[in-house]
Amino acid sequence: MEYNENYIFHRGYTAMKALEKAGIFAGNTFAYWVLLFAGLALLFPTGFTWIGPHIPLLLGVIMFGMGMTLSVNDFKEVFRQPKAVFIGVAAQYLIMPLLAFGLAYGLGLPPEVAVGVILVGACPGGTSSNVMTYLARGNTALSVSITSVSTLLAPILTPAITLLLASKWLPVSLSAMFISVVKIVLVPIILGLIVKALFRTQVEKSVKALPLVSVIGIVAIVAAVVSGSKERILESGLLILAVVILHNALGYLLGFLAAKVFKMDYSDQKAVSIEVGMQNSGLAAALAAAHFSPLAAVPGAIFSVWHNVSGSLLANYWGKKAEKANNSQNATGDSVEIQK
Repeated sequence: MEYNENYIFHRGYTAMKALEKAGIFAGNTFAYWVLLFAGLALLFPTGFTWIGPHIPLLLGVIMFGMGMTLSVNDFKEVFRQPKAVFIGVAAQYLIMPLLAFGLAYGLGLPPEVAVGVILVGACPGGTSSNVMTYLARGNTALSVSITSVSTLLAPILTPAITLLLASKWLPVSLSAMFISVVKIVLVPIILGLIVKALFRTQVEKSVKALPLVSVIGIVAIVAAVVSGSKERILESGLLILAVVILHNALGYLLGFLAAKVFKMDYSDQKAVSIEVGMQNSGLAAALAAAHFSPLAAVPGAIFSVWHNVSGSLLANYWGKKAEKANNSQNATGDSVEIQK
């Protein structure tokens, strides 16, 4: 009996370690998987269109996982640095929506594309921004707090901002969108928190497998949107890609400048920049598909691909810069020690 219990424990432990390694690998190669399956969805759309009706469920699973990873520590920065968190959240919900409106209006985008771009801007920060901030040697604790607060505010602010800015192009139902965001975001997060409270030990053991679940979910959402809008993507894909790149790049830049204007630390500036530039574009795609059209979901799908590529590049640049500065400082310290 003891042998069987030890054997089962060993097998369970081995399986969890394998899932953890798979999650790390999937997270590190996330952008490649998104690109691969987006390409496959364009080539073989019928193989992925069946996922379309399940987009809200997939996003709900991702948010449920986020709920299971949240803790009191994630909100400590709100009380420790309330000004920094407020600036980050305010920048998130001001800069990206206004940029989206400016690009949609200034470039004369088709109504469905314009609404899709604005939806991307009106969504909270993406969870991958926390990883990018860590790699960039930014303030990861601040990044997590901004993501958490902006996500919890999403049921109110995302529909309100979309109504305010997108109703110029298409009718927007505030109540219907509010209910959707509550179902897709708030309810799964609360359920995740409840499950964590009730089964803390089991959750702590399994939580390392969640990155793999998130990657599979986002990749499936992107493939579903791309397969359902193949013809329209081939017609307008380059225009949408150009808008997405501009939106994302200007978000990084203006987020960084906003933090700099308020005299935040350099590590905080990096965190706010990445938080503002990276969006929960999976939510944007889900809301667009549910309330507008498959074409309106395309900017969110393309943003999901692009912001992970650009975020990785920016994080790599800042990370190497920090490492170089650290090595230089250590070398200077050594030379001073030798002189002494």
